Amino acid sequence: MPTLPREQPEPVPLHQARQMAESFGTDAQRYDQARPGYPDDLVARIVAGSPETGGLDVPDVPDVPDVRDVLDVLDVGCGTGIAARQFQAAGCTVLGVEPDARMADFARVRGLAVEVATFEAWEPGGRTFDAVTAAQSWHWVDPIAGAVKAAQVLRPNGRLAIFGHVYEPPVEVAEPFAAAYQRVVPDSPFGGGSAQRPLEMYQAAYAKVADRIRETGRFDDPEQSRFDWERSYTRDQWLDLLPTTGGLTRLGPDQLAEILGEVGRAIDALGGRFTMRYTTLAVIAVRATTPL
Repeated sequence: MPTLPREQPEPVPLHQARQMAESFGTDAQRYDQARPGYPDDLVARIVAGSPETGGLDVPDVPDVPDVRDVLDVLDVGCGTGIAARQFQAAGCTVLGVEPDARMADFARVRGLAVEVATFEAWEPGGRTFDAVTAAQSWHWVDPIAGAVKAAQVLRPNGRLAIFGHVYEPPVEVAEPFAAAYQRVVPDSPFGGGSAQRPLEMYQAAYAKVADRIRETGRFDDPEQSRFDWERSYTRDQWLDLLPTTGGLTRLGPDQLAEILGEVGRAIDALGGRFTMRYTTLAVIAVRATTPL
């Protein structure tokens, strides 16, 4: 859920930290190329349970384009459209909402319709959707106001699906990064503490997301799920991804170079590549037919 595995709680809620929330478009092309996509099984689960598919048991994305071509998805905080393109590939019609105009422009070039706004301020204009998704972005949205608005634009039995990655490089990479970051940016709320954080911390954060959804009384009981997978990174691939993470998007070139140099040397010591273990966590909630 957070954009850096070792983020510390901030004095201001993340959805109010607009400068950071809108800093990812600094290099939209790098962001789009470096950031990973989402498990196909998760995309299939969201699509299969949405109203237009009738709750069909869909085994995988490529096999069912015929039931998906009428599914309308609203992607909140769509960024460059990484998740949105996966839903498009599954046969969905997708509209993105994105506060950063630079990210929105990039997504449009890649074939996604995008409207520039925060989700809270976005005007639906009477439009409704079968699913509202938020991929690695819900922490930038007011959790109560966002859930209420999602319920307002969802069709009967529509789904709100909030999901994101939890990932930690091996300790041989994480510790040099943490040490370099704290040295270069000693006053940052992202520095300090352990270089490694337990998965349970992020599972607890997603449990809180589910609690906020319940508080609105607009959804059936949310379900939580996880998807475990791995990806191998070369030195260059990881150094391309790191500058797209929240703690680094606003650093100066010299600061960034110093941190990346330390991390690069650590990866070189591992033979120039490493395997990242990812867990993608999700909260999915069906809009209640009658408000609870």
